[in-house]
Amino acid sequence: MSGAAGSAADRDDVTSARRIVVKVGSSSLTTSAGGLDADRVDALVDTLVTSRGNGAKEIVLVSSGAIAAGLSPLGLRRRPRDLARQQAAASVGQGLLMARYTASFARYGIRVGQVLLTSDDTSRRAHYRNAYRTLDQLLAMGALPVVNENDTVATDEIRFGDNDRLAALVAHLVRADLLLLLSDVDALYDGDPSTPGTSRIAEVRGAKDLDGVSIGSAGKAGVGTGGMVTKVEAARIAAAAGIPVVLTSASRAADALAARPVGTYFHRTGRRSAGRLLWLAHASTPLGALTLDDGAVRAVVERHSSLLPAGIAAVEGDFSAGDPVELRDTAGTPVARGLVSFDAKEIPRLIGRSTRDLARELGPAYEREVVHRDDLVLLR
Repeated sequence: MSGAAGSAADRDDVTSARRIVVKVGSSSLTTSAGGLDADRVDALVDTLVTSRGNGAKEIVLVSSGAIAAGLSPLGLRRRPRDLARQQAAASVGQGLLMARYTASFARYGIRVGQVLLTSDDTSRRAHYRNAYRTLDQLLAMGALPVVNENDTVATDEIRFGDNDRLAALVAHLVRADLLLLLSDVDALYDGDPSTPGTSRIAEVRGAKDLDGVSIGSAGKAGVGTGGMVTKVEAARIAAAAGIPVVLTSASRAADALAARPVGTYFHRTGRRSAGRLLWLAHASTPLGALTLDDGAVRAVVERHSSLLPAGIAAVEGDFSAGDPVELRDTAGTPVARGLVSFDAKEIPRLIGRSTRDLARELGPAYEREVVHRDDLVLLR
């Protein structure tokens, strides 16, 4: 971990980045009473257009703010706790948010395209390809995609972390060169930034750099769901997928995009992983679990094999074919996550049996894997 030192020379990845995902939080776009702050939106747009130049760089904007923007028009004084009113606020606010972005970018002759996602859209193979093609085509046509979680229909996903994790996953989806996380705090600190004596963390090269660091929760505006915890987690996901990250405030966005030593820079810690498996690992919510015998655990974890019916010892949950499930060892420890090929009610009669026997008794449709290795990600 390094302190406030650090230099632009450490951020060559920022200078060379051609495709950039920028995530902005609710607190950077709205007032504490709810409702969009047009001046803040315009200031962000001015910065992004300047960085985009004459099309030399491509930007995908992951924007929170739909729920916050809908509070005031619906007469709500603060973000509601119940899901139904959150979704109602998102429904009203999403249109207002996009209208504001459309008008602001139009000052520069730039068209924007709205893309609403849930985790289900990108953990499933066909949906993942469709999401990538849409975003890639928008960029190819010179438009600027504005991505948000589909809060009006999301359930568990609505508490994703104020789009922080979504931004990391979108950065992976579009094969971005850089992720910029913007909030109302200018960097990650080694304690509460309002407490005297705390220091800015200029760089993070790995998990050990954050040992002993006290990471705060929600922002001071009180209109979003995210906090520094979710931003650090998003940075960790992106860095592990081979994407460097800059975490800073919206007011420092121009400096960050110019590779000046502001905020906190997270160095990449891994390589890009295969397609939607990152989404499956970090965005999906398991709807059930399969307990594997010791042989199946070794086959899945060590040999990266598919899960066959013969290796299943038990099943729990109520899920349908195509849903995410957790794969556990006999001690109950999760070892993998995958998209299951059968409904939960079908699996008990498959347990411990070979695919050949199942095909002979039940038909050729049963001569297949319960979880194919292409739809499976290891958790350890």
